[in-house]
Amino acid sequence: MACMRELKLRIKSISETQKITKAMKLISAAKLKKARQQLDQTRTYFTKVETIMANILANSIGINQSSIYFKETGDSNKKTGIIVLTGDKGMAGSYNHNIIKLSEDMINDAENPVLFIAGAIGKNYFSRKNYNLYEDFDYPVQNPVVKRAKNITDLILEKFKNGELDEVYLAYTEMVSSIKLVPQAIRLLPLNLGVLKSDIRLSDSEVLPDGNLNYEPSPEKVFEVLIAKYIKGVIYGAFVEAFTSEQSARMTAMDSATNNAQEMLEKLELRYNRARQAAITQEISEIVGGASAL
Repeated sequence: MACMRELKLRIKSISETQKITKAMKLISAAKLKKARQQLDQTRTYFTKVETIMANILANSIGINQSSIYFKETGDSNKKTGIIVLTGDKGMAGSYNHNIIKLSEDMINDAENPVLFIAGAIGKNYFSRKNYNLYEDFDYPVQNPVVKRAKNITDLILEKFKNGELDEVYLAYTEMVSSIKLVPQAIRLLPLNLGVLKSDIRLSDSEVLPDGNLNYEPSPEKVFEVLIAKYIKGVIYGAFVEAFTSEQSARMTAMDSATNNAQEMLEKLELRYNRARQAAITQEISEIVGGASAL
């Protein structure tokens, strides 16, 4: 009887856990759909910014030499800012572990790394490891908005202009497919002309007609304004990718947990039925034995 009672308690406990994992899977699926809609709604604006930048790059010679955003520092003791986008919650499989591992590799390669951590999981981890964190950088990854990306862009650009940072990297997780999540690291600053042209889909041989657009006060000034919008778009896109990747990872993990719970329930129910049948058989045997004795 004690064995049956224990099995019954385990079945009840696993059934309640299974209900929770099912609910978390549905919540992650709903958040994933919402995040994708956010990205689609703002993509048109950032695509237009990229188009204008492509036009300026195609028709302005030497713009990368006059802009501070293209200047590489020759100092071997570079101050490197690393923006890391982790999850705000756990129970997402290996999602947080993978992006943290990539970030630690970047930290080991940098001379003077300064971490800008978004997400509670990453912030708690790197704080315990006593890394150099920028404490005032406190942003969640949940429900990404453009305003959050703008605030981060303003902070990073200010520190880059003031010389507090010589280069800035962004580490996030890209959602290639629902089952393939790839940690990525890209350099935000200083800009590389070749990479920038590749990002905005402008080949070296592509030249737009001269006089296609007039920029006031100058193409260089307009380009500097657009750089902030471009970086804001990259950061916002990374936040959306990280958020969707986290939800996808959690949805997959909860789906796996639900299936595992179902398998455990089936095995426990089988054991419970066998124990119950054994108890009934034993009782019948005792009754028959007692009747024979009489």
